[in-house]
Amino acid sequence: MGDAMKVVKSLYFQILFAVLLGVLVGHFWSQQAIAFKPLGDAFIKLIKMMIAPVVFCTIVTGIAGMSDKRSLGRLLSKTMLLFLALTVISLIIGLVSVYVFKPGVGMNIDPTQLSTKGLSQYTDSAAKLGVVEFFMHIIPDTFIGAFNKGEVLPVLFIAVLCGFALSAIGERGKPVLDVLESASQMVFKIFSYLMRFAPIGAFGALAFTVGQYGITSLGSLAKLIMTLYIACAFFVFAVLGSICRANGFSLWKLLRYFREEFLVVLGTSSTEPVMPRMLEKLQALGCKKGVVGLVLPTGYSFNLDGTAIYLSLAAVFIAQACNIELSLSQTVTMLAIMLLSSKGAAGVTGAGFVALASTLTVIHDIPLAGLALLIGIDRFMSEARALTSLASNAVATVVMSISENACDRETLMRTLDGKPSPAAPPTQVQNADWDGLKVTEQA
Repeated sequence: MGDAMKVVKSLYFQILFAVLLGVLVGHFWSQQAIAFKPLGDAFIKLIKMMIAPVVFCTIVTGIAGMSDKRSLGRLLSKTMLLFLALTVISLIIGLVSVYVFKPGVGMNIDPTQLSTKGLSQYTDSAAKLGVVEFFMHIIPDTFIGAFNKGEVLPVLFIAVLCGFALSAIGERGKPVLDVLESASQMVFKIFSYLMRFAPIGAFGALAFTVGQYGITSLGSLAKLIMTLYIACAFFVFAVLGSICRANGFSLWKLLRYFREEFLVVLGTSSTEPVMPRMLEKLQALGCKKGVVGLVLPTGYSFNLDGTAIYLSLAAVFIAQACNIELSLSQTVTMLAIMLLSSKGAAGVTGAGFVALASTLTVIHDIPLAGLALLIGIDRFMSEARALTSLASNAVATVVMSISENACDRETLMRTLDGKPSPAAPPTQVQNADWDGLKVTEQA
């Protein structure tokens, strides 16, 4: 009886129950379910307000504690190379899957007959995307302005500067560093309070989604949705699984460790609500704060593998549906543009759809009106994109920590196995580069 009550009280069980309840309410009481939308929106807003302070405190204290600043450049270089490789693989997997399953073949759509109503909000956002605009957006208008919208990249930029500055002034910066350490504990505690509302948020978001769009609306495009989920599953279990095995840990155990976060993402179709908790739990795995604080927030903007799979798959699907044959040169050009557009849409509402719109705006080989085929089911596809990207960033953070010898292997394996921490403190990681990054283990 005690074990059963323990399961019922667990956040994982509560979120799972809320997700299932949301689907049932949305399906059987669709009109009433739409009214639950504010519950999901409110939860996401509550969590988003904590992202900027969590990222700022984590990165500043991590960098300020580094004993060798050259390790930062090495870490960022290796991380960006890994993200680039994963994005290229994701684009190729999306491309291969759409040509294997051919979800658009036989639809014989005339793009001139498609209604473009509701596309303007996405095409307007897409028109503003570009490489220069993306990098200019990283620089905030003011120091405080970086925190106004809660976007990760401007906060990351400011945090790196502050971390180097505190490290450079040495002992004189210690009072500020102590304040930030205390502030970090405070914001994580606040976040732990807010996570208690995760089941309510997941229920509201999923009830609205199913009630608004309806499960039956998936029928005509079920093959496309199935193709995306198969492609994402292949990427996670084949590509990420191989990377995990090569680094000596289990992908399945890692996914199980983050099961609560995956359920929140499933319910809200967004990875943002779980970022603070991911930072905390990755440190509890034995990964050093400096590595976690840099790799995970960077991955949220530069490692959107679920979106990359969706981009190549959805673009070719529209071409198939409209009976458009793409040449090899057109396909390669499209993939090159997607390599940039998948990054440029980071932080934009409906990022995957906006990135697809920006790609089609540039290449002209596939009609922009074809987006109308996807707008009704994009919400259901966004869940696959978000879950895949979260899994990829979790794996990348652990792998980068291991690569930098900034991961306590004993703690990693023990935590993934679900074993309690021993009474004695874990073995310290022997690496001069990251000795200054002390991790507070959080249960």
